[in-house]
Amino acid sequence: MPPVELEPLDARDDLVGVPAHPLSQQILRTDVAGMPLEWIDYKEAARLYHTEQVAYTCGSALYRLYGGTSARTGRRTVVEVNSIIATVGVTGNPGNLRGSAYVPPLNNQTLFRRDAHLCLYCGARFPYGLLSRDHVTPFSRGGKDTWSNVVTACRRCNNAKASRTPEQAGMQLIAVPFTPTYAEYIYLKGRRVLADQMEYLIAHFPRSSPLHERMQRFPM
Repeated sequence: MPPVELEPLDARDDLVGVPAHPLSQQILRTDVAGMPLEWIDYKEAARLYHTEQVAYTCGSALYRLYGGTSARTGRRTVVEVNSIIATVGVTGNPGNLRGSAYVPPLNNQTLFRRDAHLCLYCGARFPYGLLSRDHVTPFSRGGKDTWSNVVTACRRCNNAKASRTPEQAGMQLIAVPFTPTYAEYIYLKGRRVLADQMEYLIAHFPRSSPLHERMQRFPM
């Protein structure tokens, strides 16, 4: 693509969002092979266009960004940003470790989304503030703070289980905890994931991923 000349993107008059997509809508960035890498905002997307790192785009149109006037053509620069952009070059992003070597960082936000905000003991669904992280095998019994040993639990079930294993507490898990792949983790991190972005990410989930069923039953 030809060089893009952009004025500072904090000039609000130079930004136009396609209707129904606010400027806060995230863009899914992939590598040139199409593997998901990360979520970026419109400023980073504009930088990638300006430095000619965008190889191709897909998905729906999100924004139309107006920049400066080209000294060569006398016309104002317009950059249309799609919901998914593929970029060239080496990123150093952990998404390049797409095998078993990559383990995503564990935090409550992505854990609760992995489990669809369900308590994996009683099976009820709760808002974020009423959920907690439960260690299936407690620390006191050698358990670790890892994806494969933590589940989402309501506070009542977590208190009832206490520092015991589910078997000792007479409680049964309704699903087995698992470590998300990088593509799954990107989905779990997303805010307001659009339908085309979701479809793209799902295509990179393992066929056996529990997220397939959870996303159908409990849209996020």
